[in-house]
Amino acid sequence: MDAYSYLYALRQTSPLVHNMTNQVVANFVANGLLALGASPIMAYAEEEVGTITNICHSTALNIGTITSEAFYAMLLAGKAANELDHPLVFDPVGVGASDYRKKCVERLLETAQMTLIRGNAGEIATLCGIQWEAKGVDSGEGDYDLQNLAKEAAIKFNCMIAISGEIDWISDGQRIVGVKNGHSLMTKVTGMGCLLTAVSAAFLAVEQSLDSVIAAHSLYGVAGDYAYQKSTMPGTFQMHFIDQLYLLNENDNQYINIIE
Repeated sequence: MDAYSYLYALRQTSPLVHNMTNQVVANFVANGLLALGASPIMAYAEEEVGTITNICHSTALNIGTITSEAFYAMLLAGKAANELDHPLVFDPVGVGASDYRKKCVERLLETAQMTLIRGNAGEIATLCGIQWEAKGVDSGEGDYDLQNLAKEAAIKFNCMIAISGEIDWISDGQRIVGVKNGHSLMTKVTGMGCLLTAVSAAFLAVEQSLDSVIAAHSLYGVAGDYAYQKSTMPGTFQMHFIDQLYLLNENDNQYINIIE
């Protein structure tokens, strides 16, 4: 299927996505999913995450504002998603920023089998034990080949990997695909990566495949390109980006720029 075919299927089914996401950007994530055509739900209490996961079509875990309570609830949600064979997407936000985050991520990866791990270069490098100069949740600097990093991480964690950057590198351990859509202004708006994690979970609810992840990243980048045509300032760019997710259509396949 082409990229828009995945989006069309998403809009037809409106998958319910369970987001245990960064509290800084929960509103942005919910509005982005709604604009795209999916249905968001946010649940964090350990008393209900199993039930919520059960009624959803996919789950996105994001440790951006991790707490002990949220961490334990994520363990339960991840286990439930695996038992149901639902797509499980993990965003290890700022994993290298503290020992606590590293320990949480290690435990989550030991406990749950992820369908996709999505993060920036610094986060994925940290997961693989590769030296990388990161600053908080920012990507930072390093000289490791990102194509190889995506493939090696996919093999290491037995799941798909998506590394966001100037080129998004996506791999399942065999194929390596680059997506060149998107604009640098997207890095000036908090939550763009967090929303992409949730969007990836929505697309994976349509089909658990590398092509589905590629479609999610491609169309997300196209929306960013369009939003920049409407505004070159981060505040209004965010507003226009939500609009452009809503406006994505079959004609946008021609603007997708993929390296394979």
